[in-house]
Amino acid sequence: MDKNTVAVMGTWILEDIPWDEFDLEKVAPDILRVVKAASLVEFNADDYRRYLQNVFKDDAKVCSAIGQWSIEEVQHGRALGMWAEMADPDFDFERSFRTFTENFRVQLDATASVRGSRSGEMIARCMVETGTNSFYSALGDATEEPVLKAICRRIAADEFAHYCLFHASMSRYLQRENLTFPERLKVAFERVAETEDDELATAYWAANAYGEHFDRRRNSVAYARDSLQYYRPQHVARGVEMIFKAIGLNPAGPLGWAASRAVRTFIWYRIRLMPRLAVVRARLFGHVSRLEFLQQRT
Repeated sequence: MDKNTVAVMGTWILEDIPWDEFDLEKVAPDILRVVKAASLVEFNADDYRRYLQNVFKDDAKVCSAIGQWSIEEVQHGRALGMWAEMADPDFDFERSFRTFTENFRVQLDATASVRGSRSGEMIARCMVETGTNSFYSALGDATEEPVLKAICRRIAADEFAHYCLFHASMSRYLQRENLTFPERLKVAFERVAETEDDELATAYWAANAYGEHFDRRRNSVAYARDSLQYYRPQHVARGVEMIFKAIGLNPAGPLGWAASRAVRTFIWYRIRLMPRLAVVRARLFGHVSRLEFLQQRT
């Protein structure tokens, strides 16, 4: 990250959102499902705050910044939840959040980073903020609903500021811990791979299929199908740039281009092929109807 970059957090409040411009006719069902899930994950940031402040308990500067970060993440969840309840009066944010937290738990008793080092923890946090910045940028560009567009653009800006914050702390800790490039790459890859974990699948289920049996794979595929379709080349390229800067690579040139191409290919695979494979698998075990099976094959 450029040393002249300044991370400014806490620049908006819920009252700044133009709620009176809400247009129900411009709410897309698939975007609504994704927003419901995202609201639960964002609102759960206080658990991550506790974990991170345990890891950095003797670094007052980082702990203070993490406290402010969690306040803003919770506000993201509240704003998205309020919008989702406007878009779907049957959606109960509080009930869905209870269901989510009853079925997904952050490791709160850790006293050291699960990444093996503090600089590794900050690299992982950079990966998270890269993902959320690109996600809300893509969602904000895709939606035609004016209130959601305003929310997403504010959240995307916050997530970039959070990335800058964690990147600065990462750089400071790297001077002490001196992680090698392979070690940095390993942490980054593992954290990116964790987007396939239980958290997003559980949130998607809790927000959209309350009362039904939880199927991790099916909900993970459904979340990816609904969310990844809105990524455009510029969103992917921006995400790759942020990842490269966090692991110490220059995003310009052939390597950055190849990485962007690989990510776009992966997104295509997740959107087009994975849902079909999931339905074939479910069909083999009797989890879907013949009609749904045939629909996915066409």
